[in-house]
Amino acid sequence: MDPYLGKVYLTGEISNFRLRPHAHQYFSLKDDHAKISAIMFRSAFEKLKFTPETGMKVLVVGRISLYEPSGSYQIYVERMEPDGVGQLYQAYEQLKKQLSQEGLFTATKRPLPRFPKRIAVVTSPSGAVIRDIITTARRRYPIAQIVLYPALVQGNDAAADIVRQIQRANANGTFDTLIIGRGGGSIEDLWPFNEEAVARAIAASQLPVISSVGHETDTTIADLVADVRAATPTAAAELAVPVLSDELIKLQQQRTRLVNAMANRIKFQQERLNQLLSAYVFRQPQRLYETYVQRLDRAQQGLTQQMHTQLQTWQQRTQLAQQRLTSQSPVPRIHQAQQTVQQTQTRLQTEMRRYLTAQETHVAQLASGLDYLSPLKIMSRGYSYVTQDDQIIRQTAALKPGPATIHLSDGTASAEIKTITPATEENHD
Repeated sequence: MDPYLGKVYLTGEISNFRLRPHAHQYFSLKDDHAKISAIMFRSAFEKLKFTPETGMKVLVVGRISLYEPSGSYQIYVERMEPDGVGQLYQAYEQLKKQLSQEGLFTATKRPLPRFPKRIAVVTSPSGAVIRDIITTARRRYPIAQIVLYPALVQGNDAAADIVRQIQRANANGTFDTLIIGRGGGSIEDLWPFNEEAVARAIAASQLPVISSVGHETDTTIADLVADVRAATPTAAAELAVPVLSDELIKLQQQRTRLVNAMANRIKFQQERLNQLLSAYVFRQPQRLYETYVQRLDRAQQGLTQQMHTQLQTWQQRTQLAQQRLTSQSPVPRIHQAQQTVQQTQTRLQTEMRRYLTAQETHVAQLASGLDYLSPLKIMSRGYSYVTQDDQIIRQTAALKPGPATIHLSDGTASAEIKTITPATEENHD
């Protein structure tokens, strides 16, 4: 292997990149004059703080080797960072854009409780952050309880530890506010607070979150997702708790205003009561209802007179209605209709008897005619008919030699046809 190709620094534009989750990555690097295939093994790719994209200019470090099956050279990338922009800053911008599109930054912010009883603080137990928060909270609002949830705030394991402590504080269920913070530092030192897991844990928190990470000029993803951002740990404590002495003064002022307002109210009502007691109505209370008594008497008289008038009117209407009913009584019409029905029934019975007699006579005539035309009647005068094979023989042409049956008026006789002589015109004559 060429020793000069064992470690190569190369700047180019990524092309043909397609993200393969949890696998080796294959792509190309190119510039205006050349192009080379590249491979980045999974172990090296998972250490990147940003996600490569097609068209991105990057600076890579790796080794050049020959891929024997195709006979082409390719670079095995060991490290990669955006060209001209820091790797962490690129990852920060990518995550910021992603979470912004999901609406985590613009979600409704939870209000901070005005008088918290218990405050959870997720930070390092040995840093100045927790001391500043405790000192400020005790000075301003000593009745609030500060509970530390110690967490790593720097290093590769810090993000997972911060998420775990946020979840523990929420699961406790007795806190009013959650403060997350650490002191200043470089972007590498503050990076755990730019991790996606920490951002989503803050967004999912049921407690209102105050973020105090780094200095005032530092803005992390945690600051953007939190409900309130504080420039310093001291400012975070000031946002979390009020000043107890100021609140006591306000309570005293409110008490004084309330007492004065009630005293003025009582005085006003007492003066009004005195005015009412001095009125003539209370000195001569019978005057209060004299007018109402007179109005009641008049109303009773008017009601009685109106009832008498209304009663007379209804009596007259009732008499007129009775007279109309009597004149329009249906009894005479009913009697007349009954007589008509009786007469109609009598005529109907007479006609029915006459019709039945005529029909009986007609039926007798038809029966006599049928009896006259009956073939039995004719056969009784000496006539008969012949059948052969259950067929009535009407002409000699239908006969055939053999047995036949002769039907008489009082029975049948068997015969044998031997000779058939058709009739001739001469015979007919």
